[in-house]
Amino acid sequence: MTARQPLSEPVTNAGLTARRVAAAPRGVGVMCDFYAAKALNAELWDVEGRRVIDFASGIAVLNTGHRHPKLVEAMKRQLDCFTHTAYQIVPYESYVALAERINAVTPGTHAKKTAFFTTGAEAVENAVKIARSHTGRPGIIALSGAFHGRTFMGMSLTGKVAPYKLGFGPFPGSIYHVPAPIELHGVSTADSLKAIATLFKADIDPKQVAAFIVEPVQGEGGFYMMPADFMRALRKLCDEHGILLIADEVQTGFARTGKMFAMEHYDVLPDIMTIAKSLAGGMPLSGVCGRAEVMDAPAPGGLGGTYAGNAMAVASAHAVLDVIEEEGLCARANVLGERLKATLNKARATQPRISEVRGPGSMVAVEFADPATGAPDAAFTQAVQKRAIDKGLLLLSCGVYGNVIRFLYPLTIQDAVFDEAMGILASALEG
Repeated sequence: MTARQPLSEPVTNAGLTARRVAAAPRGVGVMCDFYAAKALNAELWDVEGRRVIDFASGIAVLNTGHRHPKLVEAMKRQLDCFTHTAYQIVPYESYVALAERINAVTPGTHAKKTAFFTTGAEAVENAVKIARSHTGRPGIIALSGAFHGRTFMGMSLTGKVAPYKLGFGPFPGSIYHVPAPIELHGVSTADSLKAIATLFKADIDPKQVAAFIVEPVQGEGGFYMMPADFMRALRKLCDEHGILLIADEVQTGFARTGKMFAMEHYDVLPDIMTIAKSLAGGMPLSGVCGRAEVMDAPAPGGLGGTYAGNAMAVASAHAVLDVIEEEGLCARANVLGERLKATLNKARATQPRISEVRGPGSMVAVEFADPATGAPDAAFTQAVQKRAIDKGLLLLSCGVYGNVIRFLYPLTIQDAVFDEAMGILASALEG
């Protein structure tokens, strides 16, 4: 007779936290004290069976929701063929077809080319490489409050110190920042343009600048949409000095702002766009799309990566594009965004700490400030976030001062679940 094996202990959130603290470094910050077990569309359940409405979407990755059936089926079909060859070694048709689709769906009718990578930061790194290769210039100009990733080039471009830059310097050279035009914080388009003019006089000759990189709507920086007159002026400056305009659409792309890409809200075109996050609905995939002559500047072998354009992720991305079109997610983003803004503006009538409700489509944010002083109110932001999660609604904060809540629900969310979330949000804002 064999000895009876002891029953395994039940998996708990507390038990997993103890294991995580012992096994993983603290530098990988973890927001939630519960652990995912399963998820579907806009809902997830932890290992203890608790249900949460997901308004984080893996940080803007799940515009098409958790485990959309069409994405799952597309990946299953690819799994039956192959998982990896390295596109640079043995290429495959699905990569080429996805590049063709991205070239067609991104703003502008000019000739474009697209290369695929793995992460948003990797896309940004390669956009900088391409810009420098095409122009033969070193300088890159970014905005305060920007977020472009956690790699060394990404950190250098990012306009927020804590927690992204603390203790990691020195950073790559020839990177410059100017204030982002944010009227709420007293910075106008004219102020930003004056700062650029000063930069050209004091720090770098514009003929040494390869590119400006701009998020059309700042993500981590606080969901501030760049003014149309600023984007026009930036395009004019680029054309005048032979500088490229890079639009970082890692967080803004794929229907989030009510259009396929946020640059469609403007009457100017970028030379290069970076894309990632919701491109592949949860699979690691990013891309750089740009003018054909710009994208062809690097020599063969200058771009790529072992997992760049992985076949499983590419299959998922094809399904994402299908779902956005078939389910009308750009229009859906506008409808949901208006319903969210209505909830927030109703709360604003009785909650004096709400200083602004903003954002195009479903890239909506609410900012909090002390009503007496106007100072950013990060403590109240954290309190709202905690009250919401205690009631089963997952929210993310952002902003240089940590006083903004951003809303990143799947655009496929069911109306009943969205209404439930609006009730929780209204309650969380009352404190």
